[in-house]
Amino acid sequence: MKITIDAYSGFCFGVVYAIEMAESILKKEESLYCLGDIVHNNKEVERLSSLGLKIIDHNDLNDLKDCKVLIRAHGEPPSTYDLALKNNIQLLDASCPVVLKLQHQIKLGYEEIKQIDGQVVIFGKEGHAEVVGLLGQTNNNAIVVASIEDLEKIDFSKSIYIYSQTTKSPQAYKEITLQIEKRAKALNNTGIKYIVNDTLCRQVSNREPQLKQFSNKNDVIIFVSGRKSSNGKMLYQSCKKENSNSYFISDIDELESEWFLGVDSVGICGATSTPRWLMEGIAKAIKRIA
Repeated sequence: MKITIDAYSGFCFGVVYAIEMAESILKKEESLYCLGDIVHNNKEVERLSSLGLKIIDHNDLNDLKDCKVLIRAHGEPPSTYDLALKNNIQLLDASCPVVLKLQHQIKLGYEEIKQIDGQVVIFGKEGHAEVVGLLGQTNNNAIVVASIEDLEKIDFSKSIYIYSQTTKSPQAYKEITLQIEKRAKALNNTGIKYIVNDTLCRQVSNREPQLKQFSNKNDVIIFVSGRKSSNGKMLYQSCKKENSNSYFISDIDELESEWFLGVDSVGICGATSTPRWLMEGIAKAIKRIA
């Protein structure tokens, strides 16, 4: 049996930067607070926790003073920085540059469109860490949509600027923006503005077509991802559409021996939050099963 790990799967540069920053500090200090899971992968969080990383939430942050706190790649709303200043917390900002650029775009877009009583729309997952940070740029006045059904939240008689969470599917973003355009045009209101902003991360969106090819080259696909990862869920569905023998797992103990009966080739791939060491460990486990 041939087992191949996808060369393009694994941490994106934003996650690499955050983890390297955490590791560097933990070599010098016994512990470090991190606001939220540093990455949406439970095995990597466990590894870093064993080194001294302490995951906290926003409620915990309210009670902290005079310490260091790492901000993960997803970014944070302005309120987090205000609280840190108030509580004398040193923020170690590992926000992804792509996310920071998007935050700046949304802030400027919101200031502009509110002058004409328009709306900022964010295509993303409600409650996702990145989306919370983006909402903060609009004083939480943006409208978050995750599906066609959510478009009922929008007033199509007003101007609209739409932005996407950086890790969403390009096809899904295209479909929802076209649907908004269709509904806005149906009102024949020539006075409104509708601007679609291209805010997808290319390092993520380019993985989808590549993974489709990878899925077709192997008899079985083992997709490795944390269950909290939106990016993982999206990429797994792309694999599943191309190869029905695709299986989503988070750890080695989820492998099933019957998946590999009579199989000549197995492809292992993962999300932008999947560590390489975990995929390599799964490859070794599959060899033992075979």
